[in-house]
Amino acid sequence: MPLDHYITLGKSGLKVSPLCLGTMTFGEDWGWGSDVETSKKVIDTYIDKGGNFIDTANIYTKGHSEKIIGDHIGKHPPKRDRLVIATKCTGNMFNGDPNGGGSGRKSMMAAVEESLRRLQTDYIDLLWSHFWDQNAPIDELMRTVDDLVRAGKVRYFGFSDHPAWVCVQGQYEAIFRNWTPAVALQIEYSLRQRTVEGDLIPMAQEMGLGVTPWSPLAGGVLTGKYTRDKKPDEGRANSGWINLDDRDYKIIDVLLEVAEEAGASPAEVALKWVQDRDGVTSTIIGARTLEQLDANLNALDVTLTDEQTRKLDEVSEQTKPFPHEFVNNIKTVIQGGTTINGESRDTWENAPQSDKERY
Repeated sequence: MPLDHYITLGKSGLKVSPLCLGTMTFGEDWGWGSDVETSKKVIDTYIDKGGNFIDTANIYTKGHSEKIIGDHIGKHPPKRDRLVIATKCTGNMFNGDPNGGGSGRKSMMAAVEESLRRLQTDYIDLLWSHFWDQNAPIDELMRTVDDLVRAGKVRYFGFSDHPAWVCVQGQYEAIFRNWTPAVALQIEYSLRQRTVEGDLIPMAQEMGLGVTPWSPLAGGVLTGKYTRDKKPDEGRANSGWINLDDRDYKIIDVLLEVAEEAGASPAEVALKWVQDRDGVTSTIIGARTLEQLDANLNALDVTLTDEQTRKLDEVSEQTKPFPHEFVNNIKTVIQGGTTINGESRDTWENAPQSDKERY
């Protein structure tokens, strides 16, 4: 699928590229990342190849990520209006101020104004609530979103890193009160992180939310740079993020095998696997260099066979939280030996086997 074969985001009319340009690496203010000129070249290359979906956040590189985008794109309305720019609130930019972050009305309103200033634009195409703020009522969050949309400062809204039940509660608050509902869900999703398949992915599909996975390469773990023979150095291993266990190395083993079969890099295969998952609309890719951007975009040209996908699915499978395994096992009790939606189950041996046994 080419980068300019656009997809509607969730239950909305917003069309986005199948790969979204993540910009957490724009700016060197956190001690790593891309300088301003490289960041601009990455943006231009992504756009030239047909990409239209850029993702940032108020807190990325202390606000510098938004400013780089604003300086390069925001001040040019014809260029800006052709793009879908997503940013996030909730993160606190003001240490010592309890209302400097979170999902309360005061914080969200202020954060949007600050983002508009840095992005040098009159509106945000997609506003994410970056994290679940357990101290803010969900109805306050959804009403504030609706006010921002009605004021013309935000076009669409999405949840990022929220529990499934919170997203559902927010959606129904919006539906019942005729407020603006969410259209998208941003979550960590990769061969290494599949627990989201228990509740978050099915919830998104049921609620009409397009999924935009972050960290599809698991912080570089799935790029092929680490193997059983080439483990991360002690400093990175102790960071927690790159602390690999036997399951990780089993995934890497199969990933390398499939990459060789497909004539692709491990990173391309890992990205393609995520993009092929049910419910996924646009996968967020990061790039500190033009070479990394090109390598990530190449994933769109990869085709995985059913057998290759099966290998990756099996080696990366994770146990879903209760009650998923229980409910799957209990289908025999529910279906009574019938086939429903293509799934057959044996008869339940403890059910009455004849009319005489039935009270």
